[in-house]
Amino acid sequence: MKILALCTGNPERLPGKSYKTGIFKHAVNGAVMIDAEGLVGDAICNRKHHGCVDQAVYVEGSLTLDWWGRELGGPYEPGTFGENMVISNLDNRDVAVGDRFLTGDLVLEVTSCRMPCATFAARMADPKFVKRYTGAARPGIYCRVVTGGVAETGTPVEYQPFPGERVTMPELMETFGRRLSEADRERYLAAPIHYKLRAMLAPGI
Repeated sequence: MKILALCTGNPERLPGKSYKTGIFKHAVNGAVMIDAEGLVGDAICNRKHHGCVDQAVYVEGSLTLDWWGRELGGPYEPGTFGENMVISNLDNRDVAVGDRFLTGDLVLEVTSCRMPCATFAARMADPKFVKRYTGAARPGIYCRVVTGGVAETGTPVEYQPFPGERVTMPELMETFGRRLSEADRERYLAAPIHYKLRAMLAPGI
């Protein structure tokens, strides 16, 4: 595996909308510093729902993006989904909470899946894209930064699967907002899941 693209964005206004968004990402050349808040210089306009330490870096796998390219009828341009990093030979469906990506000094740990929203649909110019993305069951990957560092396109990435019971990205998407069995709830909480999801599953913790 290696980094195929690193993407950042500036605040831009969506057509027909009054607010600005950082969803428009574009591949950058050269090294990028990544700290606990994500890629330095990347715009995050709505911090209530985006960004924060447990979704500091948004990762997409190249195998998933190749699939989307075929679905969308053309080559996929890095940054189209608002991702910060594209990793080669990675299928989002195989990734679970607690999996880690290591490159140089940088250590990323998976916390949750990307849930599509109205801003995403507007960016894709398709009012039905939320349903389409959910139905595809190949959600993007949010990571926390365990150890900050410098990342650069072309550098190797080491993939370390979580040693405990797996909670995959498609499973997270499918069960989001639903009542879990006690066994599944315990399995989710045993993984280093996003703090907001942890609070939903274990009130008071």
